[in-house]
Amino acid sequence: MRFMILVKADKNTEAGVLPDEKLLTEMGKYNEELVKAGVLLAGEGLQPSSKGARVQFSGEKRTVTDGPFTEAKELIAGFWLWQVKSKEEAIEWVKRCPNPTGTEAEIEIRQVFEAEDFGAEFTPELREAEERMREHLQKSGKP
Repeated sequence: MRFMILVKADKNTEAGVLPDEKLLTEMGKYNEELVKAGVLLAGEGLQPSSKGARVQFSGEKRTVTDGPFTEAKELIAGFWLWQVKSKEEAIEWVKRCPNPTGTEAEIEIRQVFEAEDFGAEFTPELREAEERMREHLQKSGKP
């Protein structure tokens, strides 16, 4: 099972405040544990929403809104992609995580859809196309 682990933003991450050396060291050690356990597939911190944009869809119309976005607690400051056996295992790993902000913080755990989750709608042709894409990404060294 794959899970996306979402580190929620706060006023400091949205202001572009970077983590101190202590937190960077702690997170580095934590990430090493994830790698050694075969859990970590990907993970990155994200720039503040002021450097981002949103694209809203309404039928065929697209509207672009540049950041910053107002609700910091609804924004994401970083993520991991993990391969674990269960949601419970993901929860246990998150509980071991250093506090990402040093104060109040929230980390969200969301399961990633797998091909079999889509049932018959995900036809053999679509499955083949998905496999070709994944093989291409693996050859290029991208997740």
